[in-house]
Amino acid sequence: MKRLLLVAGLALASVALHAAPVNVQGYAHVKSVGSVDEYTLQSNGLQVLLMPEHSSPTLTFMVTYRVGSRNEVTGTTGSTHLLEHLMFKGSKNHTREMGNNVDQLLERTGARYNATTWLDRTNYYENMGSEHLATAVDMEADRMRNLLLREEDRKPEMTVVRNEFERGENSPIQALYKEIYQTAFVAHPYHHSTIGHRSDIEKVSIGKLREFYDTFYWPNNATVTIIGDFEPAKALELVKKSFGVYPHSPKPIPEMYTEEPEQHGPRRVIVKRPGQLGVVAVAYKVPAATNPDFAAVQLMNAILTDGKNSRLYKAITNKNLSTGVEGELGIFHDPSMNIIFAPLAPGAKHEEVEAIILQEIERLKKDGVTEAELKAAAAKTAADAAFKLDGSFGIAGNLNEYISAGDWTLFYSLDEAAKKVTVADIQRVANKYLQEDSSTTGWFVPTTAGAAAPAASAKAGFKDTLSDGPYYYRDPRLNAAMRPTLAAAKEASGGGAASAGSKMAPNARRSKIAGIDVIAYPTGVKDVVTLRASLPAGRALGAKGNPAIPNLTGMLLDQGTKAQDKFAIAEKLESVGAAINFRVGTDLLDISARSLKKDAPLVLDLIEEQLRTPAFSAEEFAKAKKQMAGTIKRSLESTDFRAADAFTRAIYPVGHPNRNVAPDEMLAAIESATLEEVQAFHTANYGPAGMTLVLVGDLDLTALNAEISRVFAGWTGGQMPVRAAHNAPATVAGSQDVVMAGKTSVSVVLGQASGLHYSDPDYQALRLATAILGSGFTGRLMANVRDKEGLTYGVGSALQGDTFNDGDWRIVATFAPSLLDKGIASTQSQLKLWYEAGATPAEVSARKTNLIGGFKVNLATTSGMAGALLSAVNDGYDVSWLDEFPTRIDALSVEQVNATIKKYLKPESMVLIKAGTFGQDAAPAK
Repeated sequence: MKRLLLVAGLALASVALHAAPVNVQGYAHVKSVGSVDEYTLQSNGLQVLLMPEHSSPTLTFMVTYRVGSRNEVTGTTGSTHLLEHLMFKGSKNHTREMGNNVDQLLERTGARYNATTWLDRTNYYENMGSEHLATAVDMEADRMRNLLLREEDRKPEMTVVRNEFERGENSPIQALYKEIYQTAFVAHPYHHSTIGHRSDIEKVSIGKLREFYDTFYWPNNATVTIIGDFEPAKALELVKKSFGVYPHSPKPIPEMYTEEPEQHGPRRVIVKRPGQLGVVAVAYKVPAATNPDFAAVQLMNAILTDGKNSRLYKAITNKNLSTGVEGELGIFHDPSMNIIFAPLAPGAKHEEVEAIILQEIERLKKDGVTEAELKAAAAKTAADAAFKLDGSFGIAGNLNEYISAGDWTLFYSLDEAAKKVTVADIQRVANKYLQEDSSTTGWFVPTTAGAAAPAASAKAGFKDTLSDGPYYYRDPRLNAAMRPTLAAAKEASGGGAASAGSKMAPNARRSKIAGIDVIAYPTGVKDVVTLRASLPAGRALGAKGNPAIPNLTGMLLDQGTKAQDKFAIAEKLESVGAAINFRVGTDLLDISARSLKKDAPLVLDLIEEQLRTPAFSAEEFAKAKKQMAGTIKRSLESTDFRAADAFTRAIYPVGHPNRNVAPDEMLAAIESATLEEVQAFHTANYGPAGMTLVLVGDLDLTALNAEISRVFAGWTGGQMPVRAAHNAPATVAGSQDVVMAGKTSVSVVLGQASGLHYSDPDYQALRLATAILGSGFTGRLMANVRDKEGLTYGVGSALQGDTFNDGDWRIVATFAPSLLDKGIASTQSQLKLWYEAGATPAEVSARKTNLIGGFKVNLATTSGMAGALLSAVNDGYDVSWLDEFPTRIDALSVEQVNATIKKYLKPESMVLIKAGTFGQDAAPAK
């Protein structure tokens, strides 16, 4: 939510010709806007939105309830969110005892499912193969009115939610965010954080939760949304059969009528706690999403904060005063806030950064904006509208926000309104809403530098911001539920343009062009092209020299070329709504880009220019050094990062690519790094030799191949990727406490070196076994440590770091300090049982179905498909691996799976790392 929650108004151009609404008995057709048809189930008032789209054999089924934290009062804060958790604990016809509760039912289908709670709504969704629609409809209908809501479920789930609260309190920016809202709103219930107050979470009774459920969970307070591959008439019949058994609510749904009184002066709040770097935030009251001014406010926010040509980037980030300014503007039912966040760079002062923000606000109000600025912001809005149609989940997720704002047609109308916004409108809304007397300013002030980290580096790329949105999710693995493209698994298959059961490899076009391994995969999406690429220029190449050089080189790629500066490049991209991102990983430089079809040649041109002829200016080099140092220091505030970082240093030897560099060493390396070292690294490692380029979407293959051949012609050099030998020694048992001040949740990592590459013959068997232990809510760890005992918000197991190197096996978890010993003991108990007895035939069968069933779901977007194709090649396979993967998984026997557990793992030799606040300094938890 840091950026504009942009609308999808280009849907008319992005889907098949809209068919006429269907006539199904029991429904009234309300209206059709764009490609969405609205119906009402006449017996109970249920709103149903349908958007058939058949480019992939997947769909998204979502139920949005118009109840959020705005419907809570003191004493019941957090109840909406706690109830959301309890919606997964069993309903009349779906219980764990029956073997068909939500998790058991949906994980068997390979669905991606979750629930989120926010200020105005609660939503539940399933992103799944279209053949499973009836399953989702039946299950969601059952828990609408048949929820069990048992005290024996509330007790353990309360401590789960409390740990979620504690995890949020670990983040300085999240803590500041809550304080700003609580300071800005004194009457309106946006004052309350969605997670609630700790005491309310702990003490709310099951009776109060039942009362809340019986007040708001009714058909006439809900919207069913179905997007994707389905037949409308059949879908409506399914919905009527399952949801039609319920009546309209016996009483009117209570209206939240409190209005925030006018603010008569600026407000300030300061949050002081242990940390590394400060934060400045300035918030202004802005109108609800349905207000006619909202489109102009969205564009104003973009002009101020979005991209390198935004005003605050130039005024603050470009001057090394912040590690990255962000503007958060949500889609809300009632007047809310536009918050500008500026995490401080090392050495920057709160007063200075705040003054610059206010100066830029006043300049905007006085002088307005240029036509060029408005045009660029509008272009990004239009392009993002097309991108939001890349997969059913993205469409449903956007509709969800507009439903909760009070008018789903904003999905289209906001885009139309944006086209009509003028520079005069921007200046008008700036003067109307960016008023000092309606502002709230917040500072995060670190009270200490925090305990020195025994093991940390810039490697993890941790960024403590609101970029994932401060939504509250039931599933800790899905931190960005409204950003579905990030969830695509590298093994996934069967989606995109492929129909269920069809082969993918024949649809891929693979060729060598200008020395680059090019893979093109046309899909049914309209007007969207996604690019993923990689070349061997990762951090591992810095092991024999200055370890900061690979990162600094990658950071400078988008800071200007020999032909044009970074602002000129950004202007070209922003003018068409395209984006290019470079990220340095352990072994690879990863490149990602997305554009409209017509702009794909421009994107290729700019990628080539930035890879081949970066300017490497001394000024930008100095800025990059400071930015990298700031990233390291801010990462030290995260318990998750600190635990994972210490774990790598405990299990990997010096020189291993997966071993982090200590923070003092990395900071010293940054300080001593020279521009000559960067230039030499670029010359030695950048080139087409080991580069793979993947293009997915609405492709003109002939034109794109010609463009690649033209722009990359004559480029030479680079390195072929090297798969390292299996050189991590056996892990020696040990434990380490990483002591951090002022933390309310402890992060835990338990594991060992695996000795495996992804391409090793035993890898998939151990991966399946590991998933049985700790993947999803049916994994043993979540089912027992969280669901039964209520000891954690999240615990799971995984294999990591194994694409080019031998990787590791780990369990990760978080616990309240008071539950730490009990949580670790419970986790180790499950590990021991799994290790000694192995997986059961039923578990192996169910997990196979889960993995194979998830293929087409995870590849239903161009981003998911591109990521999977690139990963397959980097993992050492051909594109045919995506067709072979289901067969290999299905062929695994119980004996093979269990044999790998004993062959590669030794629980008695595992390392245990804990990071957080311990003992008397820890916050109490009852």
